[in-house]
Amino acid sequence: MATIFSKIAAGEIPSHKVAENEEFYAFLDINPVAVGHTLVIPKAEVDYIFDIDDDKLGRMMAFAKRVARAQEAAIPCKRVGLAVMGLEVPHAHIHLIPITKESDMYFGGKKLTLSQEELADIASRIRKEFK
Repeated sequence: MATIFSKIAAGEIPSHKVAENEEFYAFLDINPVAVGHTLVIPKAEVDYIFDIDDDKLGRMMAFAKRVARAQEAAIPCKRVGLAVMGLEVPHAHIHLIPITKESDMYFGGKKLTLSQEELADIASRIRKEFK
């Protein structure tokens, strides 16, 4: 059975896409901890990030780096924080979060509530910077 992330990458469930190539898909988190909070996933389902083979994991990190550079250009922040937890959805994913202080990456707090229009605007700004 396909995960929700596989369905998002396949276009079966709508998302605010930030970037995509043949192997990876990046989209805005719908329950963000900060403006621009993006998830990077492999299109092929793998539950645990450390089960991804080394070469592909390297490519995933390089793709995530390009997404992070786009976020830095589009969202005011000091840097982009990276987190991998992998407990919420059984599909490997990287959280990329524009931050100005470490507490901006606190996952246990209240999530931001952004409208679909705000999410679409943020995704568009990041997409324009993706190289």
